[in-house]
Amino acid sequence: MFFPFAWSLSEQDDGSKRQKSRSRRRRNSTKKNTVEINHGGDDEAIQRALSRFSIDPAPMGFSQDIDPPARVVNIKWKLNAVKKSVQTKASPLVCSPGEFGFLPEEKVQQIAKKIEKLDITLEQSLSLRSALNQEKSVYSHGRLMSRANELKRRYDSGESVLSLSTRFDAPPVNLFRAILTGRGWSKNKIKETLKTPSKMNQRDRDQFQLAESADRVSSVNQSETQNAAEVFEDILCDYFSSLNIRFRRQEDLLDEQKKSEGRAIITPDLLLLDDVRINGIPCAWIDAKHFFGADLRFPRKKTQKQVDRYVNEYGQGAIVYRHGFCDTLKLKGAILLDSSPLDLEPLATFHESIREKSE
Repeated sequence: MFFPFAWSLSEQDDGSKRQKSRSRRRRNSTKKNTVEINHGGDDEAIQRALSRFSIDPAPMGFSQDIDPPARVVNIKWKLNAVKKSVQTKASPLVCSPGEFGFLPEEKVQQIAKKIEKLDITLEQSLSLRSALNQEKSVYSHGRLMSRANELKRRYDSGESVLSLSTRFDAPPVNLFRAILTGRGWSKNKIKETLKTPSKMNQRDRDQFQLAESADRVSSVNQSETQNAAEVFEDILCDYFSSLNIRFRRQEDLLDEQKKSEGRAIITPDLLLLDDVRINGIPCAWIDAKHFFGADLRFPRKKTQKQVDRYVNEYGQGAIVYRHGFCDTLKLKGAILLDSSPLDLEPLATFHESIREKSE
């Protein structure tokens, strides 16, 4: 992936300084908002991002009546992407068949030993493992459902959910859902029952609890993951606030849209009210991802769908990955960033408090 030489942080009002690049294309919206297009952004999306300051009606949640008027802020954001060849080599080392839950420290250290000669950190590798397991979960769903009757028979004959999970290399909770499907249960009945395990018979309740404890991919309770993601969003907001960049947060947009539309429509984590150029690319919005940006089919497709909604309304934006990203990952309408300039101490404190509670 090509990353252009970036501008240093400044507060120019005219935005006239431009980066030098061998390959450029120019498209103008107004003289003030002329910007040089480079490989990092999408031409049409960039012009839409620039036009948000002048089009009528304004994009959802955005107001052109900004006082003082939007200023150009140029940010240099250093990047260090993981090579696709490294992701490919690391994948079989970090993801083993039938392992979908928390790894014991001994296993984590084994993975650290396996990847020590690869240019990828342990945290990135563990996040890559989660992405691989998630993709495996999504694309094994149809196979599981097609064998629901077989899974039910094996389960009724005494085989455990964890044993079946290893045999079929599928997340334990998803596999348990397939067993209940084999009983003829509806999706709604399964959903409601898993929310209230006390309604199950003793064996089902015990097996479901084992499945939950061994499954970080499809478990019903994802509160810890969500809480960590919220801490990361706060860190990202603190960073832009430290640069005196104005923005609206996701919760503000959510409240406003619920009142005006009855539901959330388009809610990026940050909607930027100043003309922010990151590594030379105008960005109208920022979204935080508390994981590694793996170049895999499912997460790429899922994130692109989200990006498309933001781009259609606001234009070009950026995705910030907590654990960096693969150099071949590309999202139309969004530049990719890592967490290198961010203060991640609050996240470390959060995870430390979780560990203390579990001890």
